Amino acid sequence: MRDYQLSALAGTYAQEHVMNVNKDQMKGRTEEVKGKVMEVTGKVVGDKNMEVKGKLQKIAGKVQAALGDLRKDVEDDSRRDD
Repeated sequence: MRDYQLSALAGTYAQEHVMNVNKDQMKGRTEEVKGKVMEVTGKVVGDKNMEVKGKLQKIAGKVQAALGDLRKDVEDDSRRDD
C-alpha cells in the first residue's frame, strides 16, 4: 500500500472509533463543566442560590451524558449484531 492509502485508512479508523461521540455525550459533559464553574463561583462569592443552580446544572449534565453513553452502547451493540 502507498502512504496516502495508509493515511486514508488511518483517518477512517480514527473517525469511526475515536470520534464516536454523540451529541448527548458532548452536551452533557459541557453542562457538567458549566455547572461546576457556576457552583464554585457561587461558593467563592457567597451566593448560595448560584451554588445550588450550579449543582443542579452539573447533575443534569451528568444525566444527559449518561443517556448519551447508553445510546452509544446500544448503537455499538446493534452494529456488532449485524
